[in-house]
Amino acid sequence: MDNTGIVDHLEIYVSDLPKTRAFWDLLLVQNFHYQVYQEWDTGISYRLKETYIVFVQTDKTSPAFNRTRVGLNHLAFSVPTNEAVDRIREQILTAQYPELYPSRYPHAGGPESYAFYCEDPDRIKVEVVSQQH
Repeated sequence: MDNTGIVDHLEIYVSDLPKTRAFWDLLLVQNFHYQVYQEWDTGISYRLKETYIVFVQTDKTSPAFNRTRVGLNHLAFSVPTNEAVDRIREQILTAQYPELYPSRYPHAGGPESYAFYCEDPDRIKVEVVSQQH
């Protein structure tokens, strides 16, 4: 299989690895079928097929992450149905993670989009978007 151009991995530095792991376990493992790929004292990675996402504890927490500065804005994950977006939203809200744009749910991305937006413990914006149109 030719994986030319496919994202191999992402590495994200985080301020509190246990809090980060709780959020991403809920999203990636419980909902998207990622598996824990590697674990060490200051990091964890999750793998789905040929792509993996790495989270590494950093001691350099200032300045804090801000998605409106130059750099990463958000990570978006697709799901097959609107119902899957609703289900994941309920799980994230039950776990008390902050929702973004709640008054515009589920069309904050526009009238043709069905998506949920939230923040991880370091305020990285996460989008869960339906493939159903």
